[in-house]
Amino acid sequence: MDPVIVVGAGPVGLTLSLALAAQGVPSVVLDEGSGAEEARPARTVVLREDTADLVGRLGCRELDRVGLRWAGWRSMRRKQLVRNVPLSGGPRDEKAPPLRSPLHLPQHELSAALRAAADKEPLVRLVPMSRIDTLEQDRDGITAHTREPGSTWWRGSYLVGCDGARSTVRKLLDIRFPGRTAVERHAVAALRAELPWADEAVLHRQPPWRSGGAEVSARPLPGGVWRLDWLLPPGGELVTPEALISRVRDTLAGWCGDTPPYELLDTGVHTLHHRLARRWRRQRAFLAGDAAHLLGALGTQGLDEGVRDAENLAWKLAHAWHHGPAEQLLDSYQAERRAAVAARLRAADQSLPILRGGGGLRTLVPGAARGHDTLVADGHLGRGALGAPPSYSHSPLSPPHSEAHTVVGTPPGAPVTDVTVTAPDGTTTRLRERLGQGHPLVILVAPGTGVWDRRHWQTAGVMPRLTDAVAALPGTAELLVTESYPGASAHTVLLVRPDGHLVAAFGGVQPRELFTAAQAALGGAPRDEREREAESDSVEPGEVNGRQREAPRVQRPRTRIHADGTAGRP
Repeated sequence: MDPVIVVGAGPVGLTLSLALAAQGVPSVVLDEGSGAEEARPARTVVLREDTADLVGRLGCRELDRVGLRWAGWRSMRRKQLVRNVPLSGGPRDEKAPPLRSPLHLPQHELSAALRAAADKEPLVRLVPMSRIDTLEQDRDGITAHTREPGSTWWRGSYLVGCDGARSTVRKLLDIRFPGRTAVERHAVAALRAELPWADEAVLHRQPPWRSGGAEVSARPLPGGVWRLDWLLPPGGELVTPEALISRVRDTLAGWCGDTPPYELLDTGVHTLHHRLARRWRRQRAFLAGDAAHLLGALGTQGLDEGVRDAENLAWKLAHAWHHGPAEQLLDSYQAERRAAVAARLRAADQSLPILRGGGGLRTLVPGAARGHDTLVADGHLGRGALGAPPSYSHSPLSPPHSEAHTVVGTPPGAPVTDVTVTAPDGTTTRLRERLGQGHPLVILVAPGTGVWDRRHWQTAGVMPRLTDAVAALPGTAELLVTESYPGASAHTVLLVRPDGHLVAAFGGVQPRELFTAAQAALGGAPRDEREREAESDSVEPGEVNGRQREAPRVQRPRTRIHADGTAGRP
């Protein structure tokens, strides 16, 4: 079968290609540039615990060396400390604080680590200097044309546009990208200095010095480097070098008493937009990352959501690639991810007037300021509506209501807790380490198995019956055992998707219900061949760039419609 074509070699495109490779699917990554990314210390990214673990599993285990996990989070208002949240940045253990620190690192370091992993992966082919200008779909696959450095046609089973906010793929598919422009603007500086809070991130609202503005944040990086962001007032204020230096000196003096020695490494102005593509799928073509959505206000992380796009789509494409058409499964990508990002954008848009409006009666309400600071902190720390990992509770892949029993602390559709699990061969690891391998997981909660001889517990109790039930599931599934899971009693059985979201949990071994839930999670019961043919016939082989030609294609025509609207020979 033809490889998956990934357009764009940024962090989202590279993550998708590596996630596909982990599930045995080859990909061709068409990179518009040369492959080299400029080092910009002021351009950084924040990865939550789930996305940082995903990137680590894909071959980027050394990110903690080039990034930093914050030791704590400080919220300040005027001259007062509003809250101080300790964070866990070291190795995980069961007694660690419940909130683990995000990973903060320069984006060029993340891109370099992903590219190095892709270079070592035989199923990933990176093609630099390849700008796409034409797409053509038919019932068997998709064809893309690149014009640089030579005219080349690429044939793929599917295509994913990860080519950023100005996505060529999105334009070729004629998909609208509505939203809001310049929701927030920030002046940004990366500098090396010694601040009073070692390795702690700081959000200071209404700082009491002249050039502080409404809000300034400081987020640490390795080597004593800090990224400072000043929220700019609406209206497009021009930020001159002199004005930025004045902000740096006033801010450092406000925090340290006097302006300490510092080394200015990089500066810039960051404008945040909120946009959401109308569709994320058109037949065999998909959108992911900034090509599908833009967000970033109030600490929300666009790259974080892009990585989640890649994880969600990869296992579904892998299933379709290995097992044949799975239309409901592929449709669920848009249903789940677009709804999750839309909810994040809606939460940000509803919070912005409260947090940025200023004045009014809300300033006189006791406790309102503290509640506002909590809301802003949630976005930065990955909590609440602005930051928590998404739950797909209304997914089309959800099993029938009667099968989705809530017998554990995790509701169906939510990410599972990263507990310690044991495989039948005796291997012990974290649950997240078993994700992303192209098959669902079945987890039995069995207290005491950690101290039993594996030869005994594999043949004792409910284990033989559960082993038979797992073997009868549609497709392949992996059986794991854990000593405990939050909210679960002994002999609870969990069914987990390849991306770590809970399908259902059952109080005991229930083969029929387990089968029904697994079948739903893979897109429902297989359709017969006539249904598949009827659906594929609805896609005419002469469709180009998501639009219909006037006449059906019999042979490959000599004329192609290009991105600029002109026609010519390929």
